[in-house]
Amino acid sequence: MSTSNPTPEEPVKPVEEKTETAVEELPPLSDRDFKIYNRLAVKMDYFHDNFRRSWNLLWGACTTNKRPQGMSLKQFLLEGIQFADHLTAHHGIEEVYVFPVLAKKMPEFRGGRAELLRQHKQIHAGLDVFAEYLRQCRAGEVDFEMDVLKGKMEGWGEVLWKHLDEEVKTLGAENMRRYWTKEEIMRLPM
Repeated sequence: MSTSNPTPEEPVKPVEEKTETAVEELPPLSDRDFKIYNRLAVKMDYFHDNFRRSWNLLWGACTTNKRPQGMSLKQFLLEGIQFADHLTAHHGIEEVYVFPVLAKKMPEFRGGRAELLRQHKQIHAGLDVFAEYLRQCRAGEVDFEMDVLKGKMEGWGEVLWKHLDEEVKTLGAENMRRYWTKEEIMRLPM
């Protein structure tokens, strides 16, 4: 019997269909090249750490029903409003100045396919309601209640944290080197 055809006793292995595109293995980067390719991720993570810190302060107060020690209600409300304003400005800058440049070579930042842009929309659907509530409290239009604030954070917190991590990973050296030369990376705005 031919060795190319399996005998009845030998199970035929199904042919595996690949649904994802194979990612080409690239040679390791030198430390210097890694720093060059990773610079946008490092900068983005710096900004994102500030958002994480603010979220944790606000969320911690909501879950303990207690503002941080020594922080007045006015300061607490301002912390939340500034968090919302800074995140809104950050996303605005990304969408106007950074993402269009990255989209020239990276599908992760192109229009309808861009998961990171979809995440921006999901975040702002909750963030805008959160910020409006805090502004109303600061203006004395409504009384501040920690449980209400918590409810206004619950719907978008998960997507925010996912976004903060995924955006940094997308800008990381291993991904960026697939699309950009070192010279191009050094000229990217950010």
